[in-house]
Amino acid sequence: MSPVIRRKRKKIQISGRTLLIALSVLCVALMAFSFRTDVFEGPLRAVVSKTVIPFQKGIAEVGGYLSERSRELTRLRDVLAENQELQEQIDALTLENSQLLQDRYELDNLRTLFSLDRTYSDYDKIGARIIASESGSWFYSFTIDKGEKDGVRVDCNVMAGSGLVGRVISVGPNYAKVQAIISDNHNVSATVLATSENMIVSGDLQSVQTDGLIRFGQLSDPDGKVAPGDKVVTSDISDKYLPGILIGYISSVSTAADNLTRSGFITPAADFSHLEEVLVITELKQQG
Repeated sequence: MSPVIRRKRKKIQISGRTLLIALSVLCVALMAFSFRTDVFEGPLRAVVSKTVIPFQKGIAEVGGYLSERSRELTRLRDVLAENQELQEQIDALTLENSQLLQDRYELDNLRTLFSLDRTYSDYDKIGARIIASESGSWFYSFTIDKGEKDGVRVDCNVMAGSGLVGRVISVGPNYAKVQAIISDNHNVSATVLATSENMIVSGDLQSVQTDGLIRFGQLSDPDGKVAPGDKVVTSDISDKYLPGILIGYISSVSTAADNLTRSGFITPAADFSHLEEVLVITELKQQG
């Protein structure tokens, strides 16, 4: 048996655009032929009117549709380009606004520290920035960017906002760690400025996190003169803190369980949830 030779037939592929052009040429040729030839005047004109002319109208409608879509696509590209340009401008303005807000926030902080510095002008101080803090949203322990080289020592008092923040508990060459007065079991000897009555302000992180307040106790106030709003400052008998530094304001007062002293809560002068810059008093209590 002779081998069967199979030849693959080549498929002819015609693009839609080519077909449209060919049909358009054919339509034009038939129309020209029909209107310029007298031989087939009647029959051919009838064929043209029933076939070619409707086809031409269809082509014209398709062409108009494609032309309109092309114009819409051009307009869409222009709109997208304009939108991209506007978005870039919005991003630039947003970044600029954020920077301005940050600058304003830092300026407000510096103004606050400057005011605090003037209030306690008798003490030598340096400014420092917080570079690290313990986990959580409250600054009960944090690290600053100043250390021994800057004159910072253990037990240096630290202030921010309108008053006392805490004290330095460890120092490195160019950094120091600060423990805040809101830390658990951190006690400060304090005085009610209006009555000169002494008390102990005790750190209570849970109370700060819940109500933004710190506790006080052992207040000797037999006549009940201490009232909400009274200023509380560090006392002369404190062994770690310099005297007269504002701690906060009396928020509430109640009689203690022993019926001899009073206790309550203080609204701190410093905002322990938003600390960035602080003032470090380079003098120590032992030198006073």
